[in-house]
Formats: sequence, C-alpha cells, structure tokens
Amino acid sequence: MADQRQMQAKRPVSALLAGPYGHPFHPILVTVPIGAWVTSLVFDIASHVVDRPGFLTQSSEWLIAAGVIGAVLAAMIGFLDMFAIPTATPAFRTALVHMTLNLLVTAAYAVNFLWRHADYTNGASVGVGKLALSAISVAVLGVSGFLGGKLAYRYGVRVADENTQAEGYTNGDSPRNTRSSV
Repeated sequence: MADQRQMQAKRPVSALLAGPYGHPFHPILVTVPIGAWVTSLVFDIASHVVDRPGFLTQSSEWLIAAGVIGAVLAAMIGFLDMFAIPTATPAFRTALVHMTLNLLVTAAYAVNFLWRHADYTNGASVGVGKLALSAISVAVLGVSGFLGGKLAYRYGVRVADENTQAEGYTNGDSPRNTRSSV
C-alpha cells in the first residue's frame, strides 16, 4: 500500500498547469527538445558527408533554438511536478539531478546556438567544436532522460496510483488476477 508521500508525488501541484492526475504534461513537452536536439546532431554529422551542407547547418541551428524554447517550457512544467515530490527522499534527489542535468544541457545548447549564430558558416559544414558540444549535450540528455524514466517508472512520480492502474486489468466489476500460477 502506498504511503502518503508516494500519493503526494502522484498528484499535480496545479492540474491546469502541470496536467491532470494521471496525465502529466511534462513527458509530452520533453519530446520537443529531445527530437529537435537529436535531429540537429544528425544534421551536424550529415553536414560533413554531403557536398553542399549549408541547408543542414542552418537547419541544425534553428532546431537547436526550437529545442531551447521547448526545454524552457518543459522545465517550467517539470518544476511544478518536482514540487509534488516530498523532500529528503530518493525520488526528490533523483529529480534534483534530473533537473540540474537538463538545465546544464539547455544552457549548453543556448551557448551552441549563440556560437553558431555569431559565426555564420557561409554554407560550410558544422565546425568540430560545435559538433562535439552537441554530441556531449545529447549524451548528457540521455543520462537525464534515464533519470526521468526512473522518476516515472520506478518511483511513480505523476503516475496514477496502483488502485487506479488496476482498473485497466479488471473484467467487469471483479478484479482479475494477471499472474499465472505456473
């Protein structure tokens, strides 16, 4: 049976801003920066393979900008979700590390965007330093994503409680045993 601290982490601080019970907005919003930044890295790498890389270089720069904007929005909602987690718990410490890594990655990408924007390449491929910064940032983003998954799937942050989840495994009015005795 879940204790009061676990139940607190499952409920939104503000359903209007963070998403209603069982339907948090943060996991939906993080797809924007993740998709934009991973695609920008693919474009950076591809800019070293094609004959005329200017369109990839420019597209990568704007994907980075879109990712930064999306990350700021996701961070605001994620911060609300973090308020629901009781302090001095492993879940809260994991959330702090997750948030810190995401803020570092967002700052790195903001710097990367400004670096690219200030140093227009005239159609050349992405520089090695900018490519390395993107690759490291995506790697750190992967670690942070792992921690975000741990918050949701291991600690159940903003996930419906077990009684609510059990509704999906019932047949009519009687609970159904989903485990096999074999």
